Amino acid sequence: MTDAPARLIVFSGLPGAGKTTLARDVAARLGAVFLRVDVIEQAILGALPGDVELGAAGYAVAHGLAESNLSLGARVVADCVNPSQLSRAVWRAVAQRASTAILEVEVVCTDRVEHRRRLEQRRADIAGHQLPTWEDVERLSYEAWTEPHLVIDTALMSQNDAVERVVSRSA
Repeated sequence: MTDAPARLIVFSGLPGAGKTTLARDVAARLGAVFLRVDVIEQAILGALPGDVELGAAGYAVAHGLAESNLSLGARVVADCVNPSQLSRAVWRAVAQRASTAILEVEVVCTDRVEHRRRLEQRRADIAGHQLPTWEDVERLSYEAWTEPHLVIDTALMSQNDAVERVVSRSA
């Protein structure tokens, strides 16, 4: 990472932690391209016949779109679960190939009751998208971070304060 402002901001975390809301607000505030892996995956599923397993296809498309937009000088905000060391490393490689700084943001909700309430009260905002259940989230394999990153706890910080923290760290 360089001392230059981050042009790639990647939001990661469990479903229901608040990352999409935060990522959208940061993208709007910065005038950045907003890439949501859920939207990409649902578009791919909608274009293919039958029941298919996507694997990493949505992430691969997001990586390509991010790199393309970064090469044009745009800022990019990516929103994805990003559950593994490998998936995080690929985002760092995208930033490196684009010769830009990356800000990795892990969004957590340390209040499990609140996290579950948020998850169970969500409504799908993408046509055809099947939202995960609390049981899905509990079963999700989410590896601990080993690289430096910014942690935002949405149980302890207001939305406005969280946006300000990310925007100030990306400047």
